[in-house]
Amino acid sequence: MSFRIPTKSRRLALIGLTCLGSAGIVSSPSAVWSEERSVLETSGNENNQTYTLKHSLQPQQTLRYKVTHIAKTKTRINGSEEIANVHTTSNRAWQVADASEKEMTFDHSIESVAMTQQSGEAEEVRWDSTSGEDPPKIFSVVASQIGTPLATVTINSQGQEVRREDHAGTKSSLGMGSLALALPDKPIKIGESWAVPSEIQARTEDGFVKQIKIRQLYTLKKVKAGVATLSVKSETLTPIEEESLRAQVIQQLSNGTLRFDVDNGYLLSKELNWDESVVGFQGPGSMMEYRAKMTEELLPEDSPTSVATKKDSKR
Repeated sequence: MSFRIPTKSRRLALIGLTCLGSAGIVSSPSAVWSEERSVLETSGNENNQTYTLKHSLQPQQTLRYKVTHIAKTKTRINGSEEIANVHTTSNRAWQVADASEKEMTFDHSIESVAMTQQSGEAEEVRWDSTSGEDPPKIFSVVASQIGTPLATVTINSQGQEVRREDHAGTKSSLGMGSLALALPDKPIKIGESWAVPSEIQARTEDGFVKQIKIRQLYTLKKVKAGVATLSVKSETLTPIEEESLRAQVIQQLSNGTLRFDVDNGYLLSKELNWDESVVGFQGPGSMMEYRAKMTEELLPEDSPTSVATKKDSKR
């Protein structure tokens, strides 16, 4: 069984849905951390001031984020080229049910979404959940999950998942990262890094599933006005010799910048970027290019989008 790029509708639907309901890479954060603790690495910064980064959610608190995902995938096989584009904007929410200094439990849900997908010569498909129109078939799964909890998750202050009950959505993340930002378990200095190991799955050309070990390397870049700026870079630890495997893995690696509210204990924003090419993923005459960007930004309580979403959820 040789590796094949999924059909256009399946591939695009997967990208859009994953952007909405990303639940982390194949191994759950709790399982990964229980096997191997995070590793601190010093970059030589001489500033001795340390910062404690931890999640600190409050009971009945609701955090709403605007998530935008734009991706372009170009595949060429023996001279035949296909370009697929996807643009998804969604509002997701964390609704905190219970919280203490040690553990926080919240429902993760998608409150609204606007999606656009187009592949090759096919007609562009659009849908906005706030329009009142029935969704196209390709978006039907996404539509069925809007407004209902995708998962009920309990995390500790480091972002490790203590318990999780999945209701809907997908386990794949395509590099969007886990729901909660993984934080170090001790105070760190500017320039220090911590690594979070994990695994992703890829299918070999003979049909077997191979576990690929990776790690997310986070670095504290600066802290200003109570906001920590972090960088994240994915690194593959398992050697990848087959280009067909590499084509599957590159979309699941994270590289970008995050901002975290140190005083209040939650994520403020995230920006991830992909610019990857794989030659020979399906024979010598094949090539795949993947260009994408994902942004996530906390919505103020008094923003028009946040207020409208809260009104809709009460209907």
